[in-house]
Amino acid sequence: MNNKNNHRDSLFNLVKSLTKSEKRQFKLYANRLDGNAQAKFLMLFDLMDKMKFYDEAQLLSVEFIKRQQLSNLKAHLYKQILISLRLSASSQTKTMELREQLDFATILYNKGLYKQSLKMLYRIKSKALNMEDTNLAYQIVEFEKIIESQHMVGDIEKNIPGLVRKSETLSDAILTSNRLSNLSIELYTMVLRTGYVKNDHEFHSVSEFFEQRLPKVNFSTLGFKEKLWYFQSNMWYGFLIQDFLSAYKFANKWVGLFYSTPELIPLHPVFFVRGHQYLFEALYLLKYRSKFEDALIKFEEILTQIDFPDNRHIAPLVFLGRYHNKINFHFLDGSFDDALDLIPDVLHGIDINIDRIDQHHIMVLYYKIACIYFGVEDYKQCIAYLEKIINNKNLVIHEDLMCFSRVLYVVAHYEAGYDYQLETQLKQTYKFLLKMNELQAVQKAMLKFLRGLTDLYPGELKAAFKRLHNRLKEYENDPYEKRAFLYLDILSWLESKIQNRPIASVIKEKAVPLIR
Repeated sequence: MNNKNNHRDSLFNLVKSLTKSEKRQFKLYANRLDGNAQAKFLMLFDLMDKMKFYDEAQLLSVEFIKRQQLSNLKAHLYKQILISLRLSASSQTKTMELREQLDFATILYNKGLYKQSLKMLYRIKSKALNMEDTNLAYQIVEFEKIIESQHMVGDIEKNIPGLVRKSETLSDAILTSNRLSNLSIELYTMVLRTGYVKNDHEFHSVSEFFEQRLPKVNFSTLGFKEKLWYFQSNMWYGFLIQDFLSAYKFANKWVGLFYSTPELIPLHPVFFVRGHQYLFEALYLLKYRSKFEDALIKFEEILTQIDFPDNRHIAPLVFLGRYHNKINFHFLDGSFDDALDLIPDVLHGIDINIDRIDQHHIMVLYYKIACIYFGVEDYKQCIAYLEKIINNKNLVIHEDLMCFSRVLYVVAHYEAGYDYQLETQLKQTYKFLLKMNELQAVQKAMLKFLRGLTDLYPGELKAAFKRLHNRLKEYENDPYEKRAFLYLDILSWLESKIQNRPIASVIKEKAVPLIR
């Protein structure tokens, strides 16, 4: 049974996600009544727990499971596991605890114990506000208004005006947060779908969209979440228009929010990790090597702290944030040999997190691995990992990644001496790039050069490399062409060919003045 069936079965994935203590908790929960000792759903749990791969035929071969019962039995087991996890102390978060107490307040209200309900609401409202959970605080205030206005259990003239003001303040904050979060996710979608802007038309289109959608805010009145979405929106805009200094500025502000309120890190670990991921990306694009190293050390320190969450939800994000940027750090100084040591850990991390990492991020890691092998001149392995990207028919986002994977694929074939395949690869790459409307000046020059290599005599190669280098150098700081150099350091490759040196040596030499 292949892994595809595993991903399709939600119950199997849920069972396999449980820790030993959570399985023990579920067994205790399921056996709380004597009659459940032989319950079918518990027997189904034991069967699925023992399976390495989901196999429905194996389940149906068991005497107590009938085909017509399987769907309902699985649904019941799924629900019981969730209830068990809901009751488990290890699964509780502070937000879940507050929502549970809000449920308790509702129970007290339904029992007619209005004063007790209000007392509980006062307490959890204060906690929700301290946690910057605006949505939950708003729900609590609205509940308070119902009790105060309908049952007259307190001083209405004193309490209601304050509740109304608080409701209006929270409502405004939620509206601002929604507008900013919508803008952030829309800009993020643009980044994934098309990458950086490629011409003036795209630049003006993105800028107009951003300026029209960005709400005017009084920054001093914004709460944590509103600031977070505001920084995210501005950061995505910076990335899109290739203003990497601005992207760095806002990614740094995003991360800074957490360092100024460290108590919120365990409450929002995903945002904490994601913020660092984009901070590292901006620093990498700006080649701020020393700032990159400092940020990486600080990030690792937080990850090892005892109160930082350690669960299946956050683990894949930590894995991506850690290894993607460890590799990038080696790229900054050309230490590809050292980066080789990371590959086994990266592949292991992909394997154990395969059901929780999207295909785009896996392909990005494969591209990074391909670049490592290119840097150590192992072109066969480089080609093998690029083929994982090129042959992935499900990868429908981030055109930049696919574009430069194909360009590097052609270069690797040339370096490997696969001349008999080069013409075919060139034709396929031209066809692909034209279809994507991606044929920029740098790619055109590269592919034209590679196509002409077969007609050159060995003694003419160095002069040809120099001519291409001079031409591409003109585009190094071009706002719409420079993105080619972000995915593939073509200039360093050409310099390595001209000087007859390894590309790692060239990059290391360039990195010396960048240690700042």
